[in-house]
Amino acid sequence: MTEDGRMERTFIDGTLKGPDAVFSMIQFYLEKLGISGADKILFVADGARWIWNRVEQLMLSLGIKKWYELLDFYHAVEHLGKIAELQKGWKTNEKKRWVKKYRKLLINGKSNEVIGEIKRICKGKRGKKLLREREYFIRNQKRINYEYIKNENLPIGSGTMESAIRRVINMRLKGAATYWLRENAEGMLMLRSYYKSGR
Repeated sequence: MTEDGRMERTFIDGTLKGPDAVFSMIQFYLEKLGISGADKILFVADGARWIWNRVEQLMLSLGIKKWYELLDFYHAVEHLGKIAELQKGWKTNEKKRWVKKYRKLLINGKSNEVIGEIKRICKGKRGKKLLREREYFIRNQKRINYEYIKNENLPIGSGTMESAIRRVINMRLKGAATYWLRENAEGMLMLRSYYKSGR
């Protein structure tokens, strides 16, 4: 939270130690997995700057020279929806048609057309929310080549991971009137991970 009580937009912490601690954990696990021997490496995330500002250093510290970066497709589509919603003169069906059209272009490798359209409809407008959405796409332009990633037989979103978190962690560790001591929750999480992965 910021000093005035608003949610901080730059970082959400699961460790309470900051973004560098999160990336240290990621590095540790990727080293244990032997990621440097992988044929293809894809890093998928939402558009948070604190993530993308650390990816290159992470990969280089792991000795990886080539990797793909991708903005999660479903987050990108969500942001297209936000742009459409901010168009005050559009009717609901116009907003839906616009999102559908540019979603299709995005997934088919036409990111330049999508960003061109976003710049066009944002031109001359001063609303902070709309400008933030425009900058989201411009900043992540090199991470939205979904057609190429699909052709490499790689996923275009993080849905598999999010589903695993829900099924492995949330369904067991979260619930009404469920409370855990930290060490017990960590032990249960480790056991459940081994069990679900058949190890």
